[in-house]
Amino acid sequence: MSTPITRYLDLNDMRRLVDTVGLRPMLVAVVEALREDYARWTEFEKCPRTANHHPLGVLELMPTSDQELFSFKFVNGHPKNPALGLCTVMAFGALAKMDTGWPVLLSEMTILTAIRTAATSVLAAQSMARPDSKVMAMIGNGAQSEFQLIAFNEFLGIDTFRLYDVDPLATQKLLRNLSHDRALTLVPCASTAEAVCGADIVTTCTADKAYATILTDAMVQPGMHINGIGGDCPGKTELEASILKRARVVVEFEPQSRIEGEIQQMPANFPVIELWEVLTGKVNGRASAEEVTVFDSVGFSLEDFSALRVVNRLAEEHNIGTPLNLMPLMPDVKDVYGLIQPAAVVS
Repeated sequence: MSTPITRYLDLNDMRRLVDTVGLRPMLVAVVEALREDYARWTEFEKCPRTANHHPLGVLELMPTSDQELFSFKFVNGHPKNPALGLCTVMAFGALAKMDTGWPVLLSEMTILTAIRTAATSVLAAQSMARPDSKVMAMIGNGAQSEFQLIAFNEFLGIDTFRLYDVDPLATQKLLRNLSHDRALTLVPCASTAEAVCGADIVTTCTADKAYATILTDAMVQPGMHINGIGGDCPGKTELEASILKRARVVVEFEPQSRIEGEIQQMPANFPVIELWEVLTGKVNGRASAEEVTVFDSVGFSLEDFSALRVVNRLAEEHNIGTPLNLMPLMPDVKDVYGLIQPAAVVS
């Protein structure tokens, strides 16, 4: 039996991994893993994430497992953090073997969450958006926005993006980061209404922890696909409720989405479809070219599981990361007390 290790990926390791693999190929790998894992939905232990709330934000734990691997993510959401020089969303996560409990990976997940969120968005949109979609509105140009634009260009061929954020500096940041990409036509707009005019797909990704109405029913045209990824905790929404009433609504995990998603505005019997049903062909993601579709995405632990197992494989292939002396390996595995003796040498 080989000596087990725990691989540790810090922020610089993740940056190096993305640079080595390439962002677009990494998105492809995560989308493929997501498709595989959602196809075996019944094999996973599932529960709504545990959330501890504070007036300024929320801290959450997101666990899941199949019979081989267990994963969890720690993630926060603090909209006022940028004023303190901190990210609104920060995360780390772990992957462990189910048969022994040994943690094989401890990883940063701030970058990885942005990648897996974009991958999940396009995975849903492939089944829900109209195939002829060419224009997307990006409402909220913060930390997630570049990843969303690149993913929608890579997987759906979207080439024109209409941009709006209440903070003009956020839009300037997005333009600075992606204006060199000739595959993307970037159009800054003065309002949400201007940005969504003529859009086939609308992605909303704002940060305020409030019952907000970012997108009104009057802005939504027949055939639009709405990728709602900003409503992700109790008391936080982005879509006017009347949009949901006339749309086909797909969620990741209904018990969690009832608490945190856009559908928290709706009665308990409001009908929704889970994403795995669409991806396995059990239910269509769209009934007609005129239908309005909504992916009410709050982020689910299975997506972190998929992303972590991809990162673990790629980090091993490219020899990125550091062996971490996190768990004891010792001659007498019952002598934990011996580890604290002066002569103890821990492998």
